[in-house]
Amino acid sequence: MRRTSYERMNCSIASALDIVGEPWTLLIVRDAFYGVRRFDDFQENLGIARNVLTARLKKLVEAGIFRKTAYRERPLRHEYRLTDKGAALFPVIVGLKQWGDRFGAAARSGKPMDLVDHRDGRALEPVLIDAESGRRLELTNVRAVAGPGADQETRAFFERLALGRKPA
Repeated sequence: MRRTSYERMNCSIASALDIVGEPWTLLIVRDAFYGVRRFDDFQENLGIARNVLTARLKKLVEAGIFRKTAYRERPLRHEYRLTDKGAALFPVIVGLKQWGDRFGAAARSGKPMDLVDHRDGRALEPVLIDAESGRRLELTNVRAVAGPGADQETRAFFERLALGRKPA
């Protein structure tokens, strides 16, 4: 069943969800970060129906998240490699991992996976920081404002927030 598109929303988060917000999509991308490239390996690891995996991979290729490359001619077989656009989803996956480690089912029994430095194997604890100041970003020290691509409706929303009124 096709869900409603967020295309008309003047929101970067909504436009990202139009590409990666379907069930299974971020798990496919997660497995690609682990090194999975072939259809059968995605299917086996995720337990996803083949038709659903086919549709998701097709959409991810069309969106430029993966590139499809032949690795065997007879019979023709393809693998799916992350593009730079796909690799840029890494912080999203790490953020979801951290949230799941803290609040998901993993919080009850411990983290099912750690991130480690590839050189020395030291466990890593990622944080979100401002590139210019190096300050850690947290909900308590940032606020959202209308950006240069904001339409009039979005600008009005943020103006109401700045005035302390509830958004409509």
